[in-house]
Amino acid sequence: MRFDSRTLVFATLAFISVAFSPISAIRPAAAQDLGPLAPNADAMPVTVPNFWDPRGIGDRPLIEPETIRFLASDDFPPFSFRDGTGRLTGFNIDLARAICEEMNAACSLRIKSFDALVPALVREEGDAIIAGLALTEANVKTLRFSDRYLGLPARFAVLKGKEVDPTPEGLAGKRISVVGGTVHEAFLKAYFADAEIVAYEGATEARAALGTEEAAAHFGDGLSLSFWLNGTTSGNCCTFVGGPWIEPGYFDKGMAIAFRADDSVRQAAVDHALYRLQVDGVYSELYLRYFPVGFY
Repeated sequence: MRFDSRTLVFATLAFISVAFSPISAIRPAAAQDLGPLAPNADAMPVTVPNFWDPRGIGDRPLIEPETIRFLASDDFPPFSFRDGTGRLTGFNIDLARAICEEMNAACSLRIKSFDALVPALVREEGDAIIAGLALTEANVKTLRFSDRYLGLPARFAVLKGKEVDPTPEGLAGKRISVVGGTVHEAFLKAYFADAEIVAYEGATEARAALGTEEAAAHFGDGLSLSFWLNGTTSGNCCTFVGGPWIEPGYFDKGMAIAFRADDSVRQAAVDHALYRLQVDGVYSELYLRYFPVGFY
């Protein structure tokens, strides 16, 4: 059965589509270069991250909601978007479905513009936002969030065949390209001060500096870089080097599901469902489906 606006029920999850408009700037960076994917024979094995305490989070909550009305946008690939046939798909879409199946809850998903999601939640037009709402100080004060279900680490990328030590000592005196005005630039200035940090207006220019060898390394969002590396626009030029950077205060926020501040019942139930999805391997299956080049 298809999982889109024309399908009333998929397992326990029903979807309702309404109007949408462009994404708000407060959403964290996603895969901005979702062009055609290129075969990559050099692809490394994908590491699936685990954001849950291996000791578990206790038993299933005594009180579980019978329904959850999810709110999302459909312009946020690869998390929620419409494919070439207009079918609603994405990591968040499948995750919402899996959460509801784990909870045995009847759920719905309403599509709105990103800017309209929080007002709709406050007006009780929905119960939970699964749309990459940033965990800003203001949002954390006024909303309740689930456990993080995806982190957004930073990564270094270099030309294939180049030996680069992605440490402050290894990059001292070398050029690092980065998008100006981002948290990635701020991090480099704080911890890679001995490198020559070259800020560019956009990601396209910053990444191109690798191909022209104007920079020894590029530093940016690991998620969007993973799609660029595996896409045709990169020309299979480059690869990740080193591991993910997840320093607190810079790259530790990630993505979570938002609820109204007083809705502790749904938050606890969703937290437990997310943990069970990780334990049962469902989360890994979804991660590998949507992120063919791991960014961890």
